[in-house]
Amino acid sequence: MERLKLNQYFDYSLEPRRAILFQDVKSNYASIECVQRNLNPLTTSLCVMSRADHSKGLTLASSPTFKKVFGMKNVSRASDLPFLIETRKFNYPQWYRTHTDIHGQRTEPTLQYVAFIESWAKRTWIVPPQMQLYVDYKIEVTDILTNYTSIDEIHSYSIDESFLDITESLNFFYPEIKNRYEQMNRIALDLQREIRDKLGLYVTVGMGDNPLLAKLAMDNYAKHNDNMRALIRYEDVPNKLWTIPKMTDFWGIGKRTEKRLNKLGITSIKELANADPLLLKQNLGTIGLQHFFHANGIDESNVREKYIPKTTSFSNSQILPRDYHKQREIELVIKEMAENLAIRLRKGGKLASNLSLYAGAASTSEYSSIKVSRNIEATQNTKELQDLAISLFRKKYLGGAIRQIGISGNQLSDSSVKQLSLFESVQENQTNKKQESLQKAIDEIRETFDFLSIQKASSLSEGSRVIYRNKLIGGHAASQDKEEKDVS
Repeated sequence: MERLKLNQYFDYSLEPRRAILFQDVKSNYASIECVQRNLNPLTTSLCVMSRADHSKGLTLASSPTFKKVFGMKNVSRASDLPFLIETRKFNYPQWYRTHTDIHGQRTEPTLQYVAFIESWAKRTWIVPPQMQLYVDYKIEVTDILTNYTSIDEIHSYSIDESFLDITESLNFFYPEIKNRYEQMNRIALDLQREIRDKLGLYVTVGMGDNPLLAKLAMDNYAKHNDNMRALIRYEDVPNKLWTIPKMTDFWGIGKRTEKRLNKLGITSIKELANADPLLLKQNLGTIGLQHFFHANGIDESNVREKYIPKTTSFSNSQILPRDYHKQREIELVIKEMAENLAIRLRKGGKLASNLSLYAGAASTSEYSSIKVSRNIEATQNTKELQDLAISLFRKKYLGGAIRQIGISGNQLSDSSVKQLSLFESVQENQTNKKQESLQKAIDEIRETFDFLSIQKASSLSEGSRVIYRNKLIGGHAASQDKEEKDVS
């Protein structure tokens, strides 16, 4: 490879040059719902809306046409729509919330605009999520990806995105083509066609010399091209990385990081790539150096080496289906969530040395939300965590309705190195061992059969959330029979 240097720090001829693809199923959830109804995912107006527990509605995904026509993002509330779901009539209150003149006065929508919105609203599908269906499609997509490289060379980035290292596949598929980038492009095209023909889904593909360049190619270029493919090589860094208009469009840079960089006089990716790396490290730490390397297109990560996060806490939270006014109902949910935390700790082989509890006040409550944390003796015992959580709640709760509850086990340690207590009697030690044996037996039964195969009588009480939440996947309905049917 010819010697390539874009600045004083990097000699790209020394960097690994792999053939990496980053594939993304276009509008995944919405596209799958279109395919299920024999509709075109690119031309149909459809959104996937969760209305679990009779909430006001949360849009989880929407088709390209839906986004274009209504100017909506993937995640939004039903109240943000320019039309009313029930009647498909124009949503005047929403219009007046967002449309004013330079003096802050309300503006009237034109009759043509109202007619346009209502016409499209009548043709729009609004469907509930089917999380199990999306998981099944993910498995099928991955199965297709293994036709182009080994499973070890595939890294699932999310339910609809994956990295593929096809370096060893280039000459196998297209030995007659001498240009590696043309080989990559042909394989990417084959992959797109196979997924479309077999599953009806459209796939966007970014191509690059490393995973970072492939991801940036997909995010910033492929999704805007008619063929839904784009390539970034090391040679393209000045023209394709440094020219990205918004810093927040670059992988790993959010609004907070952008503000910190702006304070250092860095307002573009090009300026970041040519900044003083020592200055970045002094002000942003190691992450500052990472941004510097990335801005220069440097990424030495390997698709084969799967990232395993270092778990520092186990947490869970839920928004309740209604305002909970009764203390016994609130405490029932806290106990259920503490039990869930204990199960996760045992499954992960961890002990928690700190317990945090959050109880979010309802909008109608006159009292403030509760947020409390307490260091505890390391444990994964269900009863101990439940008692601690209830104790923390009772000390802070003054009354009023609660709408959200969260619990977190922090400062984790391995359960194999539990410290013995000098103050624990022989009888207490024996009792704890019996509880641990019982809890592990229950865990094993639930793991083998189903979580709901063993339940306490309290799960049938008013306000309990155990049965409902254990029928969800990712917090949403697994299939349509768990939530309301289409409202289209």
